[in-house]
Amino acid sequence: MGERESSLLKEPTRNLDEAPPPIVELVERFDPEVIDLPDGDAKVRLLVGEEQGWDALVTEEGVELVPASGDAPDAELRAELPGWEAIASDVRGGMVVFQKGGLRLRRNLHLGVGFLAATSGMTEEGRLRFYSFRTRVGKLSMLEAGTGDPVVCLHGLGATKQSFMPTVAALADDYRVIAFDFPGFGESDKPLGAAYDAPYFAESVVALLDKLGIERAHLVGNSMGGRVAIELGLLEPSRVRRIALLSPALAWLRDRRWRWLLRWPLPMLGLVQPAPRVITDPIVRNLVPGGRKGWSAAGVDEFLRSFLTPRGRVAFYEAAKRIYLDEPHGEAGLWTRLKALEPKSLFVWGRNDQIVPVAFRRHVEEALPAARHLELDCGHVPQLEAPRETHAAIREFFGEADEPA
Repeated sequence: MGERESSLLKEPTRNLDEAPPPIVELVERFDPEVIDLPDGDAKVRLLVGEEQGWDALVTEEGVELVPASGDAPDAELRAELPGWEAIASDVRGGMVVFQKGGLRLRRNLHLGVGFLAATSGMTEEGRLRFYSFRTRVGKLSMLEAGTGDPVVCLHGLGATKQSFMPTVAALADDYRVIAFDFPGFGESDKPLGAAYDAPYFAESVVALLDKLGIERAHLVGNSMGGRVAIELGLLEPSRVRRIALLSPALAWLRDRRWRWLLRWPLPMLGLVQPAPRVITDPIVRNLVPGGRKGWSAAGVDEFLRSFLTPRGRVAFYEAAKRIYLDEPHGEAGLWTRLKALEPKSLFVWGRNDQIVPVAFRRHVEEALPAARHLELDCGHVPQLEAPRETHAAIREFFGEADEPA
């Protein structure tokens, strides 16, 4: 246990018998093998309504519950007592409570959701778990749940694996669903000098598959992750079964007037750029629709955790630059190469998407006539904004791969 946690235990505290029964139940069934602790320990604050708070002091050996006090926690979970009772009954019930607004997850989602997984009481194969391992592209952080054919989820620019929690919950009954942080994002390594382009990220997916001993997998990619899924399907079609592309980032077709400027190594300025949270936080939340509540607020937390570090800023800027500079035409152009995509693909478009307009659909239809399309009344992140329709379509599409020819 770290010095921070040891000092907390020496402070005067209320009688721990005051802790609500569902929180005590969660802590009593904590399984340290399920949670991944990048720093070796963590403080997870469990809040009941607006008043009571308890800190779960988590280490690689176990957990201790103390009344909330001291420094800010690493992760924060807040719910009314009925919400905690639902979580104690079934961690998936807790996800339902969260989606309905009854559970607030803030700060570090890797630790917050990891704590829920570690206290679910589930022991069977396919339970939700978090872990990390070394690969040829560095350390990769991932979560997985379920058994069956593997499905690998690829997140968007500035996001993390947590953006696919609804997808994991929706598909884990029939598939082994894996979501991981790309290099440069979340809990994965953030190497300086990495390309942070589609081929580089595609190589990280292959490194993940090799490490897990997976020969072929379905892919689900959102935004930048969709572009990576396409790249992997072009470069390594034998490793890919079917691809679900949720508002995928595609090469710009109009003139990119700042193209000349971005050929300079400007992203490295992220190493010295001042980015105080007191300034950055409100700016980002005002730019993101709904950035102060629900999944959007939690997503902003995840973005800021990386962006507020120098290496995280470099990775974000470099990846954004590569998306902007993605060549549309010519022998190496995406739209030229897209015609050769072999894995069957489903494109899900948001009619209200302000980043990848639904108008791109007609260009995809010209390049890839066999692809399927679904338009939804949502924005840029269908798995969060229209989860029921999105996951029903993915389930049906992937299910066809298992049907007799």
